Amino acid sequence: GGGSRQDVIVAPPAPAPAVKASFVAIDFETADPGPDSACAVGLVKVVENRIVDQVKLLIRPPRRPPYGWFPFTRIHGITWDMVAASPSFAGRWLEIAAFIDGVDCLVAHNARFDRKVLHAACAAAGLPAPATRFACTVQLARAAWNLRPTRLPDCCRFLGIRLHHHDPLSDALASARIAIAAVEDGIAP
Repeated sequence: GGGSRQDVIVAPPAPAPAVKASFVAIDFETADPGPDSACAVGLVKVVENRIVDQVKLLIRPPRRPPYGWFPFTRIHGITWDMVAASPSFAGRWLEIAAFIDGVDCLVAHNARFDRKVLHAACAAAGLPAPATRFACTVQLARAAWNLRPTRLPDCCRFLGIRLHHHDPLSDALASARIAIAAVEDGIAP
């Protein structure tokens, strides 16, 4: 029996689909040591690894300083005059909530700090804090590249990301870019 032989063509395995992450990077600046003292927030929306929207919002914190500057003005440069006419956190909440609605997670550098500020500001405003999970770009940088130290300027230098440190939008953009780079290297937030 000389049956016909059929050639079997074996295709190379398809590349694994790249992880596509959708998240909002968030960075708060605070006026004083109180975690409820948000005076600015940077928000950067990432959909399928692409930055699609960004905003920087000034927030009038709950305590007016005795002079024109806050205890942390020396860190971020934000003064009372810059935020006095801005809405309070409660007044900004609908805008913030709409921006973060529907994402897989919130991403921040030293996420514990930003989570604490978000939850304290919500509590002080009588608002329920969002249940959205936080991912930390410090941990992502360590997992993806075994990077140390992992301060935001160190991570940005390693990845070639421009940074104006303690500007909330610049810090949020940097966190977004760190998370995107980690995702592209196989570490999901």
